[in-house]
Amino acid sequence: LRVIALAALTGLAACSDSGTENVLPGPVAMTEEAVGHYCNMNVLEHEGPKAQIHLKGIAEPVWFTQVRDAVAFLRSPEELYEAVVVYVHAMDKAESWAQPGDGAWIDANEAWFVIGSRRIGGMGAPEAIPFSNSAAAEAFMTEHGGSAVRLAGISDDYVLGPVEISKALPVHQGEHQ
Repeated sequence: LRVIALAALTGLAACSDSGTENVLPGPVAMTEEAVGHYCNMNVLEHEGPKAQIHLKGIAEPVWFTQVRDAVAFLRSPEELYEAVVVYVHAMDKAESWAQPGDGAWIDANEAWFVIGSRRIGGMGAPEAIPFSNSAAAEAFMTEHGGSAVRLAGISDDYVLGPVEISKALPVHQGEHQ
């Protein structure tokens, strides 16, 4: 049920009760004040894709040092605020893995995510790596493995289940070590 609600999130957020369109907030530039929701660390200090969630009634977005954590936030029943829009770094549009940059933000509902790849996220855990299109996701999978899914296709178990961070995970140059 949460997956269906999540898929409809953007469409519902764009309309008010009167049927007129509301303007969704755009992505916010990362600054030194952007702190990860779960880790309380500056998002600029971590490599890889990030996420920002704009919540109803809250002026500033909630930041995540890993996209996987943002998806977990959306799926967590204890989170009380309604998500209006979620932005993620499309890594095919990123300046680099180390610093994706503010020009790479896309709506998470439009992204393709590679899960289960050999690349790890900014906090050293498995990541849901976003891309702007399926061809870019496929090209990434050729080198790093994994499978491509849409946001609704990321399983709860992948984002909410336990993570074993071991030395068995490969560490590539430019990744979290």
